[in-house]
Amino acid sequence: QERRPREESTKMIAGGRNGVRAVAGSIRASAMRFRAGDTMAARPAFSAALPVVAHKGGAHKGAGGVSGGRRQPLGAATGGAGGLAGSTRHNSAANGSVVRTNWTREEIQEIYDRPLMSLILEAAAVHGRHFNPREVQKSTLLSIKTGGCPETCTYCSQSSSWSKETGLKAEKLMDLDSVFQMALRAKESGSTRFCMGAAWRGPSQVGPKQFERVLDMVSKVRGLGMEVCTTLGMLTKEQAEKLKVAGLSCYNHNVDTSPEYYPKVTSSRNYEDRLDTLEKVRDAGIGVCSGGIIGMGEAPEDRVGMLHTLATLPAHPESVPINTLVAVEGTPMATEGIQAPTALELVRCVATARIVMPESMVRLSAGRNGLSYAEQCLCFLAGANSIFAGDTLLTTPNVEVDDDAKMFEALGLVIKPAFDGTNPSFEIPKERQESIELAGLRLKPCGAAKATAAATAN
Repeated sequence: QERRPREESTKMIAGGRNGVRAVAGSIRASAMRFRAGDTMAARPAFSAALPVVAHKGGAHKGAGGVSGGRRQPLGAATGGAGGLAGSTRHNSAANGSVVRTNWTREEIQEIYDRPLMSLILEAAAVHGRHFNPREVQKSTLLSIKTGGCPETCTYCSQSSSWSKETGLKAEKLMDLDSVFQMALRAKESGSTRFCMGAAWRGPSQVGPKQFERVLDMVSKVRGLGMEVCTTLGMLTKEQAEKLKVAGLSCYNHNVDTSPEYYPKVTSSRNYEDRLDTLEKVRDAGIGVCSGGIIGMGEAPEDRVGMLHTLATLPAHPESVPINTLVAVEGTPMATEGIQAPTALELVRCVATARIVMPESMVRLSAGRNGLSYAEQCLCFLAGANSIFAGDTLLTTPNVEVDDDAKMFEALGLVIKPAFDGTNPSFEIPKERQESIELAGLRLKPCGAAKATAAATAN
């Protein structure tokens, strides 16, 4: 496994900025006919130009087809995964790629352990069959309720268990108008998804009034034409259903790591609690956003275990955030002297996630501010197609908006539109409309975003 210093991983792109431009040119070339208005069916088979590569271990059963011990691009017309009835499906719009939910842990480990360059090429091929490789979604994450969380996640600065050590004070839930104004600014800066996080064990912890306010936030932001995501902790069936009615697009609930390593992450809940909430979210018809964190002292096998958990859910998460630990002073993990993962380890995780969950958005999340343009470029080439924009992620620093704009220009990236550009209609539910009005904030049922913003400004 590659464990070079971060500086060396940048040097592998020859010529620094020139190297970035070179890889950017590769992304542009891979896009080919990807232009506004192109359909998925019209997209080129990106993998056609890629060589079939051998990998250690000889023939690999079920990971996309085998011919004479040589791995073919995932989804090739061979006898690999295609015969696994009931747990695979073909996406005709993606040139016959196979989406599987019956991966074995050994199969994912074998993919994760492949030579890095071969792994990146494979992931780029898969990515090009399912997405426009130039498109990257910008998302904004806002902490609507900071600190005072009763959970004991040892990586998190918001736990009340070590608030004295971190110096983070508990704050009240933000008011509706303040959140709406932040969403407006996020939309103006290019974000197409707005995510709201509350430091709760779950809505049941705080009672109905605060949860009702969050529902109003969801509806009002959704009225801007943005995708809306929340992370509020564990949910009941009824709470998930209310979020769906309010207009929630996606719900974030990370599994964090493997089932085996999870007890070292927190003692206030178990792994099944996470999976139970994900099931409730899916049953309510809400998109699932679930990923993990690398750099918490886990072994590579734990990273594989996390990806295996996600890739074998009844349906793959709509979004898979890959975080690298940002060790906040005062948290237990910051005092353990854990070695941070290299950029190439992050690339390896991104590429593996892309191969085993080909239709999911793979999001570069916490820790991105420590990456160079070249390192982020490798992540995008390996299949990442979403980032968190803005200078803060909950309580940790992030890349500034202007710097991201420069990177997008350097790499030839474009902003992925909300809802893949389909612009689905949305009408704020009557109950939410009445609640918003009671709060003294009137909002048109579902006008254009510009009209809404202008009405608010006036």
